[in-house]
Amino acid sequence: MARSHDAVGHAKITCTSRRNKFLRRGAFQRVVRRLKAEVMREMDRWERQEGIAFLKRVGVREGDTVVDFGARVGHYTVPAAAIVGSKGKVYAFDKNAAALAELKEQSPATIADRIVRVHTTGVTELDRPDESVDVCLFYDILHMLPAISRQALYKEARRVLTDSGVLSVYPKHVAEDGPADHFKDMSAKEVMREIRASGFSLRDKICGRLSHDDTLVSGCVWNFIKAVDAS
Repeated sequence: MARSHDAVGHAKITCTSRRNKFLRRGAFQRVVRRLKAEVMREMDRWERQEGIAFLKRVGVREGDTVVDFGARVGHYTVPAAAIVGSKGKVYAFDKNAAALAELKEQSPATIADRIVRVHTTGVTELDRPDESVDVCLFYDILHMLPAISRQALYKEARRVLTDSGVLSVYPKHVAEDGPADHFKDMSAKEVMREIRASGFSLRDKICGRLSHDDTLVSGCVWNFIKAVDAS
């Protein structure tokens, strides 16, 4: 039996609706892909230009040995490696093997031999000799560690840093700034006191655009040196 005009009309409307929904979904996905591509390009530009300038302000210099603890895919490792040159090294510590593999794949060939990837088991030991490191970067990582582990990491930083070495900290996720994990109930002042109590003195604060979770945000890092009167 032939379908009624109403049934045919309903079928056409349904097909049109589905097609439009599919087209909208496809357009949305294309927009998402374009946005992701632009973010990746922006991060690449930051690593090659702005990030280099920022880490030079922190104190990374040609010939330095740098530890990037919690390096992930290397948004700070890569610009640090560009600065230290052929006579320097950047040790990228992370427990995420996939992130370190991505760091290896994405590192420019010109600096790849300056980067040493260190796959950890989540421990806070820095596998470097005493007083052999010029700069330690603890960026957006401390909030993931309980107090006892943070204390152990500060102690390791004091051990491996030279007398003029710099401990640079990006204290993300404190109570005032996207609170999370072990920092959700800690203020920035409390974290500052914790680091100072571990034998460090604040040298300065440097603010600018920083890498955070594969995007760029406004933020500040704290730069510490060893306290002379600390035991």
